Amino acid sequence: MSATKRAPAQVAAGRPAPVRSDNAPARVTKRRAETRARLMEAAMVVFAEHGFGQVSIEQICEAAGFSRGAFYSNFASIEQLFVAMYQEHAALIAGQIEEALTAEPATRSVRELIDRTVTALMVDRQWVMIKTDFLLHAARTQGAAVLTDRHDMLRDILSAHWAATIPVDALPAALQTPDGLARAIITIHDGAMLQLLANPDQQAPRQWLQDLLVALLVQPAAHGVAGPR
Repeated sequence: MSATKRAPAQVAAGRPAPVRSDNAPARVTKRRAETRARLMEAAMVVFAEHGFGQVSIEQICEAAGFSRGAFYSNFASIEQLFVAMYQEHAALIAGQIEEALTAEPATRSVRELIDRTVTALMVDRQWVMIKTDFLLHAARTQGAAVLTDRHDMLRDILSAHWAATIPVDALPAALQTPDGLARAIITIHDGAMLQLLANPDQQAPRQWLQDLLVALLVQPAAHGVAGPR
C-alpha cells in the first residue's frame, strides 16, 4: 500500500507523527515543529488558491521558504499534509466553541447561546474553500474516517451545551434529542458558510446564520407555542 493510501488511516486518531523517508517516526524538535507549522500555514494559502489536487510539493515549499527535504521530514505526501491541516484547523474551531460556551458568565438564555455559538463557529472564506475540497476528497478516499471523527467531536460539544439550555418541546421531533439538535445547528452553519464561496463578505452569512437559528429556536415561543425562551 502506498504512502498516499496510508495517510488518512494514520491520522484518523489524531495529529500524524512526522515520518522519515524510510517510514520510521522522526524525532519532533522545536525547530521541526516550527517548520511543520510554516509548511501548513503556506499550504493553507496555496490549497485555497489552487485547490487540492492542483498543488505540487514544490509550490508549498516555495511558499513556506523550505526545501523538499524539509517537507519530507514532516509529511510523507501532499495528502498527508492536507489531512493533517484539516485536522488541526477543525480541532482549533472545536476548541473555540468549547471555550465560548463555557466562558463566564454562564449562558442564561437561548439568544445568548446563539450569539456565542455563531461567533465561535464563524470561519473565513479560505477555510470554507479548503473544507469543501476536503469533503470531496474524504468522500472518495479513506479520509472519511477523519471527517467523521471531527464531526462527532463538534457534535458532542454542541449537544452537551445546547441540550442543557434549549427547551425542545416546540421543535420538530427529529430535533428534540441533543444529537439531533446539534446536527441541525451544524447543517445550518455549513449551509450558511457556503455562501462565502459566492460572496466573500463574512457579515452576510454571519447574519443569516444568526437569523436562521433565532427562527428555529426562538420564534416558536413568539407565536404562542410552548418552547424555548
